Amino acid sequence: MAEPSNTGDTGEQSSRTSQIATLIAALLGWMFDGFEMGLFPLIGKPAIGDLLGEGASPDDAAAWFASIIAVFLIGAATGGVVFGWLGDKIGRVRAMSLSIFTYAVFTGLCGFATEAWQIAGLRFIASLGMGGEWSLGVALVNEIWPGKSRAFVAGLIGAAANVGFLLVAVLSMGLTGFIESVGGMLEAIGVSKESADSLLANKAWRFLMITGAVPALLIFFIRIFVPESKKWEAEKSRGATSHWQNQELFGVLVGCLAALAIIVVWSPMLKNKEGNFPIPVAVQVGVTLIGLVIAFLGYLFPVRGYLKRSVSAGMLRQGSEGFVLKRMVLGAALASVALLGTWGSLQWAPRWASKLADDAAKKVQASVDLAVSGSETPAEAPKVAAAPHFAAEKTQMATAIGAIIGTIVAAMSAEYWGRRITYSVMCAGSMGAALLFYGTNLEFNSMFIVTAFIAGGVTASFYGFFPLYFPELFPTAVRATGQGFSFNFGRIVAAVGGLQTSNLESYFGGDFAKAGSALSVIYLIGVAIVWLGPETKNAAVPD
Repeated sequence: MAEPSNTGDTGEQSSRTSQIATLIAALLGWMFDGFEMGLFPLIGKPAIGDLLGEGASPDDAAAWFASIIAVFLIGAATGGVVFGWLGDKIGRVRAMSLSIFTYAVFTGLCGFATEAWQIAGLRFIASLGMGGEWSLGVALVNEIWPGKSRAFVAGLIGAAANVGFLLVAVLSMGLTGFIESVGGMLEAIGVSKESADSLLANKAWRFLMITGAVPALLIFFIRIFVPESKKWEAEKSRGATSHWQNQELFGVLVGCLAALAIIVVWSPMLKNKEGNFPIPVAVQVGVTLIGLVIAFLGYLFPVRGYLKRSVSAGMLRQGSEGFVLKRMVLGAALASVALLGTWGSLQWAPRWASKLADDAAKKVQASVDLAVSGSETPAEAPKVAAAPHFAAEKTQMATAIGAIIGTIVAAMSAEYWGRRITYSVMCAGSMGAALLFYGTNLEFNSMFIVTAFIAGGVTASFYGFFPLYFPELFPTAVRATGQGFSFNFGRIVAAVGGLQTSNLESYFGGDFAKAGSALSVIYLIGVAIVWLGPETKNAAVPD
């Protein structure tokens, strides 16, 4: 259904209605996906503090924060491959419904966690669905919408996820400002006062997590109004979808375990009291390299088996295996650069903003206390430190608004200037924006917000580019799997790199700005590697 039907007004209207329903469902899915991803960076600090208790040190809290983000990324990488595989086997719509159900329900369950490790486990399962929803939605929309609309639609895809990020910040600020009225509303619907107080304590992190279950309602809309891709149905009718084998998902499991092993050896939770790893660096590096190779081969295992059987059966032409695998490697490299830049540095920006604002408040409080030393502290003095500054929320709002604009601009630029030159410019611009953000801010103020807006817009531009470029790299039979691997394997690299953010922060004496600046160098690699890929400007999505 790449173009509206020309068989009559009714057929054309039906086709256009199906296209719109598909786009609405996909955009809502990505928006909620962004909402789920944006939840933890924003409320992770109060959530972990609540679960660890008052005796936990800041280092322990930071270690759990980094580890939970890393586990989330590994889960998303695994889910991208598993649900992509499922989408190529049973259809985009059915698989997308399952992916949304997975991430919605298990995010909601996080609100009932009583230990930090439970958050890590539930976030891992939820992230399986998040990783799958991206690849499935992108495949479905690109196969249903006409070529002339694809660039703008790709931009909307990236923008939708960042609308979700924005909603998290707005909702968090609203709950903090109207906590009593929200508590009254909960009690009015039958929630006990004790339960309401628990849900809304510590920046209402439990309530926000539970609201993450709302996207499950989207499944009803998808199943009723969203049609299956005609391109996929054509592949199914000729028997191409029958060559996927369930047992080959064992390779994905092995790859996932290898990726988790990398997280374990680098996890800050292993540090001793002196802040050092008990594991030698050589062992850590060795496990990382071996783990990446095993994860890479494990995630590719189902695809390689499918391609071999399809070529033998005459469903795909000779040479297809090498062609597809090379493009999956290219896609994974391009995504790794963008995702490492995002998750290794900018996703920590709300936490950094909150720390800067807290430090400033403590300095003001100390000055007030010093001024009134020897006498009783004025009643208004404690309000200096206690007043909510919303630094994390404001930062996330700034980066999200910038990202909404950046993703649309990136997709339209790629359509006009070409894919490779646009990606190169995005990489150079992202490095410059990151250095501007980290190099010019010493405190949380208006300049911090402005530079966060710029950095958010430029570094997130990739997420409008990938939905345009990745579908052009793969044929219909392996599109969801190819995209899922390409985009989500980058999350494994981002998980490993993200753990180095905490290590770099310690190396630079707790200076997060220097750690973020160091990681931004990764964008230089992207400037070069994109030229190894094909230029697909003006090319149709392959059958």
